[in-house]
Amino acid sequence: MSSSVYSPRQVVLHWLSAVVIIWTLLSGFYVAVVEVETETKDWVAFLNVSLTSLYIPIFILRLYCSFLHDFSLPLRKRSLPEYTALCVHKAMYLVLAVVLLTGVLMMDRPINVFDILFFEAPLSDPSVTAWFMRVHIQSCVVLLILVAVHVGAVIKHELCGRRVLKNMSIQKNDRYRE
Repeated sequence: MSSSVYSPRQVVLHWLSAVVIIWTLLSGFYVAVVEVETETKDWVAFLNVSLTSLYIPIFILRLYCSFLHDFSLPLRKRSLPEYTALCVHKAMYLVLAVVLLTGVLMMDRPINVFDILFFEAPLSDPSVTAWFMRVHIQSCVVLLILVAVHVGAVIKHELCGRRVLKNMSIQKNDRYRE
């Protein structure tokens, strides 16, 4: 399997995405499953709405960079593991897009971004926002599974001596040209 060389921008976007996605998934599921104080639940909801609202343009940039990277690679036949990895990555992008979109459309109150920016909720029908909330929760479960598969694959590759994390680190790399 060949290794990809990622630009510093792709690396930063990857790790920023990883932090936001893992934090919001784990904290969101934690307060949904574990009995916590109302203030804690409200604080996590406020933080997660703020973070993911700011993350949406970053995600769009990440999508753009990902597809540019894919099209810059030479056309060649991919091995089954390479094709599988590509499909899992694209599935994560698709599911994350659904999570972000449904996260906005399920809002039944104004979207508050760190008490600095406020956006009106795009929908007002409670039955419609409730439907989007159900889809949001289901897509978050799917995203959590995909992230776990992704992390598991990285661990497997690292343990087998294939240093995939090295490809996703900022380093001087002569093979990459911006």
